[in-house]
Amino acid sequence: MARSRILVVGAGFGGVECVQRLERKLGAAEAEISLVTPFSYQLYLPLLPQVAAGVLTPQSVAVSLRRSRKHRTRIIPGGAIGVDPKAKMCVVRKITGEIVDQPYDYLVLAPGSITRTFDIPGLVDNARGMKTLAEAAYVRDHVIAQLDLADASVDEKERAARLRFVVVGGGYAGTETAACLQRVTSNALRRYPRLDPKQIKWHLIDIAPKLMPELGDKLGQTALGILRRRGIEVSLGVSVAKAGPAEVTLTDGRVLPCRTLIWTAGVVASPLVGTFDAETARGRLVVSPELRVSGLDGVFALGDAAAVPDLAKGGDAVCPPTAQHAQRQGRTAADNVIATVRRQPLRRYEHKDLGLVVDLGGKDAVSKPMGVELRGLPAQTVARGYHWSALRTNVAKARVLTNWVINAVAGDDFVRTGFQERKPASLHDFEFTNSYLTPEQVREHTATLTARG
Repeated sequence: MARSRILVVGAGFGGVECVQRLERKLGAAEAEISLVTPFSYQLYLPLLPQVAAGVLTPQSVAVSLRRSRKHRTRIIPGGAIGVDPKAKMCVVRKITGEIVDQPYDYLVLAPGSITRTFDIPGLVDNARGMKTLAEAAYVRDHVIAQLDLADASVDEKERAARLRFVVVGGGYAGTETAACLQRVTSNALRRYPRLDPKQIKWHLIDIAPKLMPELGDKLGQTALGILRRRGIEVSLGVSVAKAGPAEVTLTDGRVLPCRTLIWTAGVVASPLVGTFDAETARGRLVVSPELRVSGLDGVFALGDAAAVPDLAKGGDAVCPPTAQHAQRQGRTAADNVIATVRRQPLRRYEHKDLGLVVDLGGKDAVSKPMGVELRGLPAQTVARGYHWSALRTNVAKARVLTNWVINAVAGDDFVRTGFQERKPASLHDFEFTNSYLTPEQVREHTATLTARG
C-alpha cells in the first residue's frame, strides 16, 4: 500500500505542532510528511518586541525544527504561492526563486497571516512592520541609527525628526513594541550625552477608542497609564492619513516630523487563501469544527488563516488568532489527518481561552490569566513565565532565560548590525506579499503540468 503524502504549509505555532504530532503518531510506512516554510525554525512571535529592543537575541526566539528527536519531515525551503485543490497540487517558490510543484493527498494549511495595510499614500514604502524576525532586527538597527544620526547632527530640525518615533496599532504587538523600544531610547541617553531627553518623543496611535480592549477597561487603563507616565503620547481614535520618508500626517490634521513609522495595525490571513476557490469569512477560510475546509477533499486549515468555530463561546464566535489556539488546533488537525488516513472518526476542536499577557518591559506588565487581573511585578512574572514555558526546546528556554538575566544585570547595548543598511526595505520586501498567484494563474499552471504529463 502506497504511503499517504501529507503536506503542511507554514511553520508557525499551528504548523509545527501539527508536524510534530504527525511524526510522533504516524509510522514512517504510513505517510510521507513534507513542510513548506522559508525558514527551518519556528518563530516565537510574542517575543519579537524584545528582539527589537535588544533584550533577546534573534536566535533565541527562532527555535530550530531539526532539533526534534523524531524529525523525519522533509522541509521544502520556500513559500507556498498557490494551491489547486482539484489537482491536489501546491505551487511553491523556493528561496532560490525556482518554482516547484508539490503533490499531496492531504493538505494542512497553516500559512499564518501578514500585516494588515490600508490604501494610505506612502504607507507600504515608508512603514516598518513587526511580523518577522528580519523586521524586528531591522527595526532595532533603524532606531539605533536614528540615535547615532541625531547625536552627530547639528541641524535641530533633523535631530527632532530623527528622535520622534511613531507606532501605529494599539493591540498587543504595537503596545509592547512602543513600550520596549521607548525603554531603549530612554536608557540610551546615558550613552548619548549630546541628546536632549525632551526631544525623544514616542507616539502610539490607534483608530480604536480603547487600548487593548480585550484586556477589559481596568487593565487597559492601567496599561495606558504606564505608557503615559513614561512619556509616550497615546492618541486614540486617530490613524495615519499619509506617510512620507520624513513626516507622518495624521487623520486629525497633525503633521509629525518623523523618520520612524512602525506599523502594527492588525493582521489579515495569508494571501495564499486567495489563490484557490473556497468560502471565506472576513478573509479567513471557513472550516468545520474538525478543521476541514468545506468542499475541498483532504484539505484542513487552522490558525490565523482559518475561521475556526469557537465552540467554547458558542454562537457564531470564531477563535481569535492567538498562539494558544493555533498550537492546539495544530494537534487537532494532526489527529484528524491521522484519523482520515486510518478511516477513523474525527474530533472537533474546542478550547477555552487561558487569558492574555502583555509585557511592557522592565517591571511593567498587565496580565489576565484565567480571568484574574494582575499588574506590575506579579503580571510580569506571569507574562515571562508563560512565554518561557511555551518555548518548545530546552535550548530555547536556556537562551531566553540567559538573555533576560544578562540584560537585567548589564543593561542595553546600542550596536547596529548593518542589516539592509544600503537599501531601505518595505513591508512587501519582508513579507513577500507580491509573490502569490491568482486562482486563474494556479489553474493555468497545473493545466500545463497535466498536459506535459
